[in-house]
Amino acid sequence: MSPRAIGAATLAVLQSVAEGHRYGFDIIDRTGLPSGTVYPALSTLERRGLVSARWEEESLARVEARPRRRYYRVTGAGQQALREALARLEQMGLRGRGEARRARRGLRDAEA
Repeated sequence: MSPRAIGAATLAVLQSVAEGHRYGFDIIDRTGLPSGTVYPALSTLERRGLVSARWEEESLARVEARPRRRYYRVTGAGQQALREALARLEQMGLRGRGEARRARRGLRDAEA
């Protein structure tokens, strides 16, 4: 991972993917961030090796009469970066216990 810190919006996107939200619109719904923030954040995370992505089969999207989805998954480096970022926020007193607990549960699920 680059030594550059993860910004708040990018961190929210990474945490959302770790919690199991796998494609853009689902991540937008979860985070409440606009698409103009979510998609660039996903691109940044992918470039930095913190998430990996794959396109779904075109035939599935066609059957459901919608555009193809790009599915994201947190990588090992992404899990580590998320853990470190959450720990820094907790040390600064910027995260509530319930939120931190939910984030750690999302990490465990992503690791499984």
